[in-house]
Amino acid sequence: MHCLILCGGSGTRLWPLSRKNYPKQFLKLCGDYSLLQETFLRMKKIIPPENIYLITNRENFFNALNQIKEIADDFKEAQIIVEPKSLDTAPAIALATRYLVEKVNINPEETIIEVHSDHYITEENKFLELARLALRETGDNVGAIGITPAKAETGYGYIKKGKKKGSHFSVSRFVEKPDHETASGYVASGDYLWNAGIYLFTPKTLARELELHAPEIFSIYKKDYKTFLKNFSSLGPISFDVAISEKSSSIIVFEGDFGWNDIGSFDSLAELNLPGANPRHISIDSKNIFIQGSGDRLVATVGVEDLIIVDSSDSILIQKKGRSQEVKKVVERLKEKGMKEVEHNLIGYRPWGKYEVLIDRPNHKVKKLIVYPGAKLSLQSHERRAEHWVVIKGTAKIVNGGKETSLKKNESTFIPVKTKHRLSNPGKADLEIIEVQTGDYLEEDDIRRYDDVYNRL
Repeated sequence: MHCLILCGGSGTRLWPLSRKNYPKQFLKLCGDYSLLQETFLRMKKIIPPENIYLITNRENFFNALNQIKEIADDFKEAQIIVEPKSLDTAPAIALATRYLVEKVNINPEETIIEVHSDHYITEENKFLELARLALRETGDNVGAIGITPAKAETGYGYIKKGKKKGSHFSVSRFVEKPDHETASGYVASGDYLWNAGIYLFTPKTLARELELHAPEIFSIYKKDYKTFLKNFSSLGPISFDVAISEKSSSIIVFEGDFGWNDIGSFDSLAELNLPGANPRHISIDSKNIFIQGSGDRLVATVGVEDLIIVDSSDSILIQKKGRSQEVKKVVERLKEKGMKEVEHNLIGYRPWGKYEVLIDRPNHKVKKLIVYPGAKLSLQSHERRAEHWVVIKGTAKIVNGGKETSLKKNESTFIPVKTKHRLSNPGKADLEIIEVQTGDYLEEDDIRRYDDVYNRL
């Protein structure tokens, strides 16, 4: 058995926490682990970790790799499949399956379970029990996991159950996000399930279904992986639901109720009522307030109610409860105005580690850099800024012009404009640096790279 985890999404429904450069699957919204890490740890309980593969895009490759390496030292880069372009779930799943067949040499009749990296499950054992059952009994069908609906939800798709056949149901039809009145009717009837987007299939079954219902994808799927990769971007975006599920007569659904939530909005996150919410909230005559953020900043409310307050490093969202779907209007407005907060925040993640912007002014910027053990930045220079590095934790290996040195805690170096330089961490613990930039232009694109172990030249 193999598992595919989809983690290439770049949605902004959870702005300002989720950004294009660090979407929600990488956020620690529900505990000590990110949603991606939670998904990996959950699936390794029924699938050998070496049989778990991730599907993502180039922008999120190192985000995904670094997060899984934090919890699984032996996880390999080869277990991440990179889409040349984000084209929704059908092309992504087909590409990943082609990879497993050709590069990993799995049996064409072996069952694969595909899950999403940004779902939260409160009753894990119930989910795993149902997943084991579905893995055993999907056979040559396409299996789906359907959730017993807890309420009329307009943000989810629905699956109408057909006849019961032992442990599963046939599928009568799929319905995309209905209005509230229709959704209420679905829930009252007992005939409909939430569509979690979790599917099971064998490579042989997927090839058959693609040939029948998605010939454009099949035309390149049936060739070798290299050809598929080369022609991938010529495909149109299409979901697995639209490409296969809504058309196939071979879909079956396994029903479960295990506290599933796709955390598609701050309202849905608030409904989870997780312990530790509102960690630093002073409430004076305030009711029904949900606060989400880093937990570092004190939030005080006076005489207000039914609010969601989201505090990120550079932005604050205040919304009335029940109106989370309108956050997308904020994102649209940010895009119209060309504001950088739509994509980037004050914490930046890189393959070598991460940085946090502490001060940002027109002619100077202060960052805290964290460099992972054994990692190194590119050999680079800047046309319009100088940098001053001060080590606050660990030992740094520094290339500054033609000189190579080591710096320990409280030691520093100055890097003039246009000087080739490099920072690396030879130690076994995180290296922490305070970087002070000065100049007339301090944006991230003022980097000229000469050598880079992460292929970013």
